[in-house]
Amino acid sequence: MIFAAGLGTRLRPLTDTMPKALVPVGGEPLLYHVATKLKGAGFDDLVINIHHFPDMIREYVHLQGDFGIRVSFSDESDLLRETGGGIRHARPFLEGGNFLVHNVDILSDLDLRWFISQSKPGALASILVSERKTQRYLLFDREMRLVGWTNVATGEVKTPYDGLELSECRKFAFDGVHLISDRIFTIFDDDGWGERFSIIDFYINECAKHPVYGIVADGLRMMDVGKAGTLNEAEAFLSSLK
Repeated sequence: MIFAAGLGTRLRPLTDTMPKALVPVGGEPLLYHVATKLKGAGFDDLVINIHHFPDMIREYVHLQGDFGIRVSFSDESDLLRETGGGIRHARPFLEGGNFLVHNVDILSDLDLRWFISQSKPGALASILVSERKTQRYLLFDREMRLVGWTNVATGEVKTPYDGLELSECRKFAFDGVHLISDRIFTIFDDDGWGERFSIIDFYINECAKHPVYGIVADGLRMMDVGKAGTLNEAEAFLSSLK
């Protein structure tokens, strides 16, 4: 699944007239780079969620011949459901085993086959993380099981564990790629998660009951193409990956 429904507010004014997924980098839209990366890793069944300029995304994908694979659209035109709600809304397309989720604005040299191979048996989700500098970190125990979240600038901590000792936690930044078991849909239902919520909030609230693990890709080169001012930098970054 590719998250492509967002408004792309940080990329304005470009996203006043097009969806973030179609913002060009290196002569091709962000969606092209992610879709072809997934196809190259062996994925042949793709789900794209859409909300902002949804018809433009449909038209672009069809003009690309659906990238030569099966493409479905999870239409959120009625309500932008955030990341967790977006996954839940796409349930009809995703049930049947594990599925990968990838943000449309993430460019990287991640070996997706390697990432999938690192998932632990029984994990509800495995999430790509790194040691890059940020204000907001996910917290993990020594086995890389998720135990919470912190904002180091404000000191805020979120965790389902009483008395969590921050000094004993490992801190990593989230990098926008997850491998998720379809068991997650039953948990959405059983624990009363609604139509609109963040998947990171879900992980933090549920991690004491359901194992969520972080996977660190040593030497990962990754860029979040989130702001208009980073597009030139993204062009150079993409060229360096090639």
